Formats: sequence, C-alpha cells, structure tokens
Amino acid sequence: MSRFSLESLWPYLLIPLAAYLCMLAVLYFYQSRLLYYPNLPSRQIFAFPDSMGMTYQSLEIVASDGVKLHGWFLPVENPRATVLFFHGNAGNISHRLDSLKLFNDLRLSVLIFDYRGYGLSEGKPDEAGTYLDAAAAWRYLTGNLAVPSRQIVLFGRSLGGAIAAWMAARSDAIGLILESAFTSVPDLAAGIYPLFPVRSLSRYRYDTLRHLQSVKMPVLVIHSRDDEVIPIAHARRLYARAAEPKRFLEIGGGHNDGFLQSRSRYMQGLRQFIESPAAAPED
Repeated sequence: MSRFSLESLWPYLLIPLAAYLCMLAVLYFYQSRLLYYPNLPSRQIFAFPDSMGMTYQSLEIVASDGVKLHGWFLPVENPRATVLFFHGNAGNISHRLDSLKLFNDLRLSVLIFDYRGYGLSEGKPDEAGTYLDAAAAWRYLTGNLAVPSRQIVLFGRSLGGAIAAWMAARSDAIGLILESAFTSVPDLAAGIYPLFPVRSLSRYRYDTLRHLQSVKMPVLVIHSRDDEVIPIAHARRLYARAAEPKRFLEIGGGHNDGFLQSRSRYMQGLRQFIESPAAAPED
C-alpha cells in the first residue's frame, strides 16, 4: 500500500501542479498582454487612406481624462450615413484600409480612431479607458464634426463589438453593427482555456451580451461560420439577446478576412441594413 501512497506519488504530481499554478498566475497577471495587441504587427502607421484613393482628415481626439487619441475622418459626398468604427484588439487604424474602402464604396463617411496605447494614440489600453475613448470619439463626431446622431451607425469588429455595444447603450445612433464579436471576454476565455477557472480569474469583462440589453436601435450581427478565433455560437447568442428590429448575416472566411472572402454577400448585407435598418429582415 505504501508503494502507491500519496507521499510516494507527490514528487510526480509536483511538477504538473507547479506548471498549472504558473499558468494561473500568467492568466491573471498578464491578462492585458493576452487581450491587447497594439504592436501586432507594429504601432507604426504604415499606410494612409489616400493611397487607396480616399479623402481623409487626420484628427486629435481628447478623452475626458486628457488622453490624446489619433484618428481619421473619411468624408464622402452626400453620404448614406456616417460610420463610427471601433476596430479589433490588434494593430491600428492603418490596418483597416480594406474595410475603409468597402465603406467608402458604399458611400459612407467614416470616423475611425485608435484606442489609447494603439497607433499614435497616447496612454495604455484598459477596459475603462477604451470606453472613455469611445465616448470621446462620439463627442468629436457629433460635436466637432457636427454629424447628427441620427445619421450615425456604430460599427464594431471583434473586441470593438463590445465597445460599440457599450456606446450603443448610451447613444441614439441609427444602428449598431457587430461583426465577428464575442459575448464577453470570460465566455471567450472559457472556450480557449477550458482547464482553468478563467471566469473567476478574468479582470476584463467586455460584456457585449449585457450591453445589448440596453440597446434600443436596430442591430445587424455579422459572423463567419469559419471563424477560427470566435465561434459563431457567440454571434447567435448576441443575435438572440438583441431586440427587434435585428438581422443576422452569416458569411464565410476567417476571423480577419471573412468580410473580404465574402465581399459580395457582405456588401449587400451592409447596404440593405444602412438603407433601411429598421426594416431589415432576418437573413
């Protein structure tokens, strides 16, 4: 019996236990590095909208805590609407030129900006800070640029979906578009790290599902069935939570390029929602 006692097994359990505890420490103390990737591939602004034939203005947006943010405003003549663009957790606004071109082709003006710690923006990213950044961009768009709130569509991709939903719950924009979005960070992390109690460890929420409870505007949920980062089940839960009128647009392709791989279907869905968001039927 002593041969198989816990005492004899302890040396063999110690290494995996230590590894497990180290992983718990990494998941807790390095959460910001696991969530925010402003340096992927770099913080450098490597290209500009005029390289793709788009007119733009460079902006300095000041958040309520004094942090200065960098952004672009891309106006078009006689716009159908103006998009306030909340990008994902990696890279900066210069990595979104393909999306900006699609919006430009749809005759949509766009304000896109970098969160604190991204691109040329000051500061360091955190959840509360990104919400301050969203509010500052909204104020700039409606105040400095004098765009009426009822002509604004909020667009959030991936992490930006949670921030856009937060903004939608606090504004009277004409519509909300959630593309490749998750229900919450704890939900997403639980799928990635099933062996760890990540729901209890998570210091970031980005609870898109909860924000949607207070959204009173039309909602379009876009997601790829092939998304390798955020399963489409997240999108279906978001769609179920959203109030009418709402629409679900399923596309194909990867997390970062689905909108390009499904360009025709994607553009048609956006056009229909922008032209008549309250009347957009379920896909």
